Amino acid sequence: MAKVKITETVLRDSHQSLFATRMTTEEMLPIVEELDKVGYHSLEAWGGATFDSCLRFLNEDPWERLRKIRDKAKNTDLQMLFRGQNILGYRHYSDDVVEYFVQKSIANGINILRIFDALNDARNLETAIKATIKEGGHVQAAICYTTSPYHTNEAFAEYAKRLEDMGAHSICIKDMAGLLKPYDAYDLVKILKETVKVPIQLHTHYTSGLASMTILKAVEAGVDIVDTAISPLALGTSQPPT
Repeated sequence: MAKVKITETVLRDSHQSLFATRMTTEEMLPIVEELDKVGYHSLEAWGGATFDSCLRFLNEDPWERLRKIRDKAKNTDLQMLFRGQNILGYRHYSDDVVEYFVQKSIANGINILRIFDALNDARNLETAIKATIKEGGHVQAAICYTTSPYHTNEAFAEYAKRLEDMGAHSICIKDMAGLLKPYDAYDLVKILKETVKVPIQLHTHYTSGLASMTILKAVEAGVDIVDTAISPLALGTSQPPT
């Protein structure tokens, strides 16, 4: 049986979730070489609110942050969260802007782009997916998980298949609200593994206190990669501890 791979979120989502993405580049750099030696599947280090936070609150150049992390993480893939047609902003941007941003993200050191749309509208992922493939990056297309009469495992599987057909190299279950319960995670991973051939990654938050058990059941169901945060920046609204 293949070993479960781990994406470490301490450089991005964990501090975004716990204290509004306020960790500075200077605070991160001393540990990056040590993180690089661990053998993670990837380090999530950019995207999401990092761009916004660098510009509006930290007086930093987000591109410089990416280049500095890339310089110290020589062996581990760097991963970013990409908001589809919204890029890293809060409205839709034109296709040429999306394409150029993807190009520059990969040129400055990103290997894996986790691309999502908050409404699971595949049309909002199309341009970013094509651009990532063109630039030789890894497309991880995300399913935003939530609960409703419409959001069934069958509907998620259908969406995952569509994303795979669009060119996704892997699929992420993006449980941003910590709603995914352990046995539901088992069933969801099972149906996804039966529906698509690409690897499945699970991203969840500890908000409801269930994330460790959710990951355990997902692993039992055959999930390939999980997101965790090193202990000092885990739990609460962050990820389960690495």
